[in-house]
Amino acid sequence: MLLSLAQWLQTMYPESLGFLRVFQYITFRAVLAAMTALLIGLAFGPWLIRRLTELKIGQPVRGYAMETHLVKSGTPTMGGALILIGIFVATLLWSDWSNRFVWIVMIVTFGFGAIGWVDDWRKVVDKNPEGMASREKFMWQTLIGVLAAIYLAFSVSETSNLRVIELFFRWIQSGFSNDLPPKADLMLPFFKTVSYPLGVFGFMFFAWFVIVGMSNAVNLTDGLDGLAIMPVVLVAAALAIFSYVVGNAVYSKYLLFPHIPGAGELMIFCAAISGAGLAFLWFNAYPAQVFMGDVGALALGGALGTVAVITRQEILLGIMGGVFVVEAASVALQVGWFKYTKRKYGEGRRILLMAPLHHHFEKSGWNETQVVIRFWIITMLLCLVGLASLKLR
Repeated sequence: MLLSLAQWLQTMYPESLGFLRVFQYITFRAVLAAMTALLIGLAFGPWLIRRLTELKIGQPVRGYAMETHLVKSGTPTMGGALILIGIFVATLLWSDWSNRFVWIVMIVTFGFGAIGWVDDWRKVVDKNPEGMASREKFMWQTLIGVLAAIYLAFSVSETSNLRVIELFFRWIQSGFSNDLPPKADLMLPFFKTVSYPLGVFGFMFFAWFVIVGMSNAVNLTDGLDGLAIMPVVLVAAALAIFSYVVGNAVYSKYLLFPHIPGAGELMIFCAAISGAGLAFLWFNAYPAQVFMGDVGALALGGALGTVAVITRQEILLGIMGGVFVVEAASVALQVGWFKYTKRKYGEGRRILLMAPLHHHFEKSGWNETQVVIRFWIITMLLCLVGLASLKLR
C-alpha cells in the first residue's frame, strides 16, 4: 500500500519528493516490515493476553503429558493470532499488492491459521484436549495445499494470473502433459547444475507434501516455551535471503539459481514473519505468558513451506528446518514402531522415552530451557549451512 502511495507521490511531485524512490528497494521495505510486525506484537501483546485470560481461553493439558507441564494448564493459548496480525498488517503496508506470490502465501498462511483457530477453539470451548479430529484437520490442510500446489505449478514461469489460468486450461486440453520449464525442477543444494524434472503431477504432489508436511512439523515442535517460534524466525530470515536472490535477475544468474520473477517480494513477507515471531517470543519465553496454539503453528509452517516451493528451495527448507523435520519424524517412528511391535508381539514398544523428540530429552534429564536453547543453536547452525549453499555450488 505504501509503495503505491510513494509511487503516486513521486509522479505528482517528482522534484520535491524524489527521496521516496527508496520505497522501490525491497530490502528497505523488508526492514520496515520486520520493524512494523515487531512493534505491533510488542504493543498489542499485553492486551491480547489480558483478553485471552478474561475469556478463559486457557491451554488444556493432555492426560498423558509430562507431569512438569501440568502447571501450564490454563495458560492463555491462541496467541498465534498476535503473530498473524503482525504479519498481515506489515505485509499489507510494505508489500506490492500486485504481486501474485504475496497473495498466495497470504491465502495459505491464513487458511491454515483458520484451521488452527477452529482446532484451538474446540480444545478451549468444548474442553477437548485433542481438538479437531486428525482426519478432519488433514482434509482441510490437503484442500488448501492442493489448491496452492496447482496454482504454483503454473505460476513459477509466468508473471500474471491470466497466463497462469491460460496455462492450466491448456494443460488440461493437452491431455495432462507433464512438461514444465526447467526452473520448476527439483534443485539439489550445493550442486551447480543438478536438478530433477518433476512434471506437473510430480510438482503438485511435492508442493502439497512440503506445505502440509511443514505445517504439521512446526505444530508438533510447538511443545515447549519458545521452542518453535525461534526456529521459525531463523528459517524465515534465511528464506528471505533466498527470495531476494531468486527474484533478482542479476544475483540469480551469478549464483546459478533459477530466476523467479516476483519472488523477491516474498522477502517482505518473510521479514514480517521474523519480526512478528520475535515479538511473540517476548511473551512466549520461559515461563510463557501465552502459547502459540495451532492457529499460529499450522499457519507459520504452511507459510514456510509455500515460500520454499516458490523459491525452489524445498530441500534447503528440510535442512534449515531440520529441527521441525526430526521432531515430525520422531513422532512417525514412535507411532509406527509401537503399532508394529504391538501387532507382532502383542505389546507396544517405544523407540524414544516420549515423542516428540523434545519430550525424550526432557525425560532424559534435560530441563526445558536446555532443550529449547540447544534446539535454537542447532537451527542457527543449520541455517548457516543452508546460506552457505548460496556460494558453495
